[in-house]
Amino acid sequence: MATVTFRDETAAGRPLTEWEVTGLPGTMTVRQLIRLRVREEVARHNAHPTHRFNGLVRPDDAETELNGYLLREPRRIDWERQADTAERAFLANGFFVLAGDRQVEDLDEVVDLTTDPDLVFIKLVALVGG
Repeated sequence: MATVTFRDETAAGRPLTEWEVTGLPGTMTVRQLIRLRVREEVARHNAHPTHRFNGLVRPDDAETELNGYLLREPRRIDWERQADTAERAFLANGFFVLAGDRQVEDLDEVVDLTTDPDLVFIKLVALVGG
């Protein structure tokens, strides 16, 4: 069984958050890893819903804040809907994923977690004015 470390970083490489998930198979697709990550972060939020959601993608009806999202009211979030949104964001270059020292570019690409157990997620921010 493998352990994967999920880490969010800025485009400049500054670490933002990091956590591990254990007991995983030795290989998983990028799609499976994104969905796992989203399921884990939504489960943490849903255990104690607040006005703020710190996750990979913006939930429906939320406003973007620095390093997170502001919900209109504390509520539970549907992890599958969030995972679908995350897949679309990946395909639209809303964020990219590094596995070890390489960028993964396809949702169906297989990542060997025994050799690349660190996944870095870098969200891309649209520039104001163009």
